Amino acid sequence: MERRVLVAGQCGFDFGSLSQLFRTQFHAQVDAAASESQLRALADKNSYDLVLVNRVFDADGTAGLDVIRAWVADEKLSPIPIMLVSNFDWAQQEAIEAGAQPGFGKQSLHSPETLDQLRPFFPRE
Repeated sequence: MERRVLVAGQCGFDFGSLSQLFRTQFHAQVDAAASESQLRALADKNSYDLVLVNRVFDADGTAGLDVIRAWVADEKLSPIPIMLVSNFDWAQQEAIEAGAQPGFGKQSLHSPETLDQLRPFFPRE
């Protein structure tokens, strides 16, 4: 079974870091979306185990919390878990209240706690 992660709104450097983490730790293919429209197009075309949304999209300034709210409100997309990538606790709390899974910040990307938090989305076969 192929595992896939969709990462939205990250700059190239951060996408590289996230991509490496998911490839090495969870053997997942990682796709990138620069905008909300690209995110939706990829989600329509592929099946994902997890979607990660930046707090503020690098390319166009889109608010990640707005993207999460729209995702959760869409009954076709809402079954796919979505998570905010942000170091700010207040943003994480807002994302959870909007229906996202508890996320993590870039500063804790390689912490054991973050890996433990991500494991349930990628069960061992």
